[in-house]
Amino acid sequence: MDFYGFYTGEMFDAYEWLGAHYTPTGTTFRTFAPQAQKVELLINGKAVEMNKVYNGQFYEIVIDDLPEGTPYEYRIYGGGKVTDHCDPYGYAMELRPDHRSLTCDLSSVKFTDAEWMKHRSDMKNKPLNIYEMHAGSFRKPGGNPDDWYDYEQLGAMLIPYLKENGYNYVEFLPLCEHPCDESWGYQTTGYFSPTSRYGSPAKLKKLINELHKNGIGAILDFVPVHFAVDSYGLFRYDGSALYEYPNNDVGLSEWGSCNFMHSRGEVKSLLQSSANFWLREYHFDGLRMDAISRIIFWQGDERRGVNGNALDFVKNMNKNLKEKNPGCMLIAEDSTSFKGITTPADKGGLGFDYKWDLGWMNDTLSYFGLPAQERHEKYHKLTFSMMYFGDENYLLPLSHDEVVHMKGTIVNKMYGSEDEKLAQAKALYMYMAAHPGKKLNFMGNELGQLREWDEKRELDFFLLDDPKHKAFSDYMKELNRLYLSCSAFSEMDYDSKGFEWADCSEEQKLIYAMIRRSEKETLLAVFNFGNEYQRDFRLKLDGSKAKELLCSDRQCFGGSTPDVAELVHGSADGLTIDLPQYSGILIRL
Repeated sequence: MDFYGFYTGEMFDAYEWLGAHYTPTGTTFRTFAPQAQKVELLINGKAVEMNKVYNGQFYEIVIDDLPEGTPYEYRIYGGGKVTDHCDPYGYAMELRPDHRSLTCDLSSVKFTDAEWMKHRSDMKNKPLNIYEMHAGSFRKPGGNPDDWYDYEQLGAMLIPYLKENGYNYVEFLPLCEHPCDESWGYQTTGYFSPTSRYGSPAKLKKLINELHKNGIGAILDFVPVHFAVDSYGLFRYDGSALYEYPNNDVGLSEWGSCNFMHSRGEVKSLLQSSANFWLREYHFDGLRMDAISRIIFWQGDERRGVNGNALDFVKNMNKNLKEKNPGCMLIAEDSTSFKGITTPADKGGLGFDYKWDLGWMNDTLSYFGLPAQERHEKYHKLTFSMMYFGDENYLLPLSHDEVVHMKGTIVNKMYGSEDEKLAQAKALYMYMAAHPGKKLNFMGNELGQLREWDEKRELDFFLLDDPKHKAFSDYMKELNRLYLSCSAFSEMDYDSKGFEWADCSEEQKLIYAMIRRSEKETLLAVFNFGNEYQRDFRLKLDGSKAKELLCSDRQCFGGSTPDVAELVHGSADGLTIDLPQYSGILIRL
């Protein structure tokens, strides 16, 4: 191992030396514990003292004839205590509440996705429609809250579902090992161990391989800011604050977890190696990095100032991840107005490909929660996003965060009766599809789910037996199909020539009209977000070739407009459109 690189925070493959590795001479165990007085390997009911190697801060031992899946942990004497820890670089772990690491041979499964890996890209000028999901609650065997399908079984159900519903990428909430189901993986104990809830590392590899064979990319939610406080994890690993801050004022996060101390080279090497590990060893196509505001500012508070060491860390990490993993994408979940999130690191930015547009999300959902009579004065909540859109490469999220913690669901955030909520949600999703920026939708939203997401229950697929929700689902499938097939939706997402307001001054009628362009086509999306039917709305555009592609209010999608009724009337002199209340119409020009 490059020890100098490890200490200076330049390592991206520390997992190849640290951890447990099968070799021709036995299984080699190594761990880094600079402040420990002694380290023992606990294995097969025995405590075997490990040898100090290199500069005395690393410990090593070789054990013969260990079958794969053998449990082990490190007993560390340090800081006046004796604590048993799982392996920070271990490749697998036991199912909670057990927490030992497991020996694992990652080479046992070979990928067959070379063609996908060769041609994958960051999707900047292509459609990117992400299905965000929690692997354990998409489906549940027998509805049992404490049981899960394994990675392979999940893939067998998930892949055809994604293809049928028009999603070309899936983003998994964190799959790194974690002790508490309710944390959804955001408080990690195993940065190199896929959670054993859903089976072995080999099964996860097979899932990713099958996704790629079916033309679907995979993104992993990654947590570089904080880690779980469980004593067997990284917390005071060698009896000292090795990975966290020694001072609780900055050392503890708002979630009760430990903040990583990003100024330490050893911490940088751990996190960079973990990020690279998932991209390289598991062929994930991207990482969505959580809580980047806590990287930018001390504990996410702008008043505390910029955390320069953490910024340097993420710039260096992103730059190297992009170089080492061609075609991968890096996505920032960031709520700040800090500039340069998606500017390349070598040009002074943080080096992400995309930033979640949380401002768009908040403004949009706030608007749709208002009764129609109050939307007039808030009309420009829906135009404001295009005032700043050119600042970053934005991704539009309607994520898990919007459907938990007593927030309701997307449909239930709409104002009005159930029928009005479903109608407005359909119009909202067309507005989202037509708005520049890549898309992310959390699982269940496509069903028009009415119950908040609960990690202990599977999605309410029984809703598809209800004609209203079946129609909603059919509409979402058609909208997603058009998004994937119409280049105007994505080819010029981040080019000013790709978007134009056709009309954004109808405050009284609550009508919006936007144009999207690509080299091949021009699309027009027109919306009536009011509760009154608007007839003969006119736009001075060449409508001689205008053709309706989709109307959210058609009867086949649960609306009131007959499927054969003509709503769009065009000529070379202009377009005249009839707009049902709470509806959107997509037109090819």
